[in-house]
Amino acid sequence: MPFFPKISLRPEVENYLKEGFMNNEVVSASGKEAAERKFETLLNHLSHPPSFTTVRVNTHLASVQHVKKMLLDELQQQFNGLSVPVLLHPDLQDVLLIPVIGPRKNIKKQQCEAVVGAQCGSAVLRGAHVYVPGIVSASSFMKAGDVISVYSDIKGKCKKGAREFDGTKVFLGNGISALSRKEIFSGLPRLRGVGIKMTEPIYLSPSFDNVLPSYLFLQNLPSAVVTHVLNPQPGEKILDLCAAPGGKTTHIAALMHDQGEVIALDKIANKVEKIKQNALLLGLNSIKAFCFDGTKALKVDMLEDAEGAPPFLPESFDRILLDAPCSGMGQRPNMACTWTLKEVTSYQPLQRKLFSVAVQLLKPGGTLVYSTCTITLEENEEQVAWALGTFPCLQLQPQEPQVGGEGMMGAGLSCEQLRQLQRFDPSAAPLQHIDLEALRDVRAEDMIQLANKDCIGFFIAKFLKWKSTPEK
Repeated sequence: MPFFPKISLRPEVENYLKEGFMNNEVVSASGKEAAERKFETLLNHLSHPPSFTTVRVNTHLASVQHVKKMLLDELQQQFNGLSVPVLLHPDLQDVLLIPVIGPRKNIKKQQCEAVVGAQCGSAVLRGAHVYVPGIVSASSFMKAGDVISVYSDIKGKCKKGAREFDGTKVFLGNGISALSRKEIFSGLPRLRGVGIKMTEPIYLSPSFDNVLPSYLFLQNLPSAVVTHVLNPQPGEKILDLCAAPGGKTTHIAALMHDQGEVIALDKIANKVEKIKQNALLLGLNSIKAFCFDGTKALKVDMLEDAEGAPPFLPESFDRILLDAPCSGMGQRPNMACTWTLKEVTSYQPLQRKLFSVAVQLLKPGGTLVYSTCTITLEENEEQVAWALGTFPCLQLQPQEPQVGGEGMMGAGLSCEQLRQLQRFDPSAAPLQHIDLEALRDVRAEDMIQLANKDCIGFFIAKFLKWKSTPEK
């Protein structure tokens, strides 16, 4: 039984998604009722957080076992002595999994309330405290040190500075205010830091704010799978075409033992700075980050590269990761999406521009991995079908490790091709109620299986460029 209501979408967006998940191929294979049930299950799951928090160990600086021990000590402190297991993923040897405890149903709501924005609310459900910029509303009598109930304004209707809010809001748990209402809404510029420290969250997840920052990177499970599928090797030249904030970029460098060259591109300057900061923090020197539009990364005049900066000559890279800009409809928890249908469907042309550039920049014999954090057929399987029809030089490849499920029918791909894809489907596992007592009796293998299924919506395709691209 869902703890939260299903994700709230504009009717035209929900209908668009439903058409994709109930296309003729799917309905013919599973039946209309089963397809409809699966779609409704998906909408319910999207509003809930995954059952596990995933962290990637920076193996460039320390062993997994050493970092696991430090993490267990940290969790003991955060959870006041409670013993929460930390599992090593058997197929991803640098990934640790921590079960999320909840939803906890015995938390008493307080008279004093604070309302936070939807994005802040999602972060709280995954273990974050409430930072001052995320607070939208607070009770008129709220003082520093008060125990207060925190709610998420999932539809963005609460006015900044309101003293009360009767619109649609979802209870996230209780916390202790670090500031009074007056201090929060005093109008002081750049007021930062924790505004409410969560002490009784609905979902008990560890906070990773400044926790072992050089050794751990907080990352969704499929995002860690992608880099292993890319399989970077020491000494190679690799391009991360849409790299911010640098989680996959730094993972590539770590798997290469920081030997080789990793080029990271993003067209937003402050995001490129974030990539550089993450590389510095994790002690990785093989990364070069540039503020550059990936759609223009191919050099057309055929002159030599200018000191390794973009744009690049054709067939310059051994491997390319295209973690494409997308509609992000697989992110969890997501209780409401206000995007229009035009916004949701606007990404396919951009993804194709980037893909075309990536194919031309890849050496013959090189690997191209395409991924998104969305669930739409249009941005995933349809893009694979388009790529195979547009670029005869590409062959779809099986993936290792294969953690997610196979691709979804509806794009005209064969059964063999669907098996070579990875689609992480949040509806693949029932919503879980995890409590600490029950965890003691659960086998590690069963927890790993749940973690593999109950994660964000994600998609991965792997291609081999088996021959050179014809010159245009």
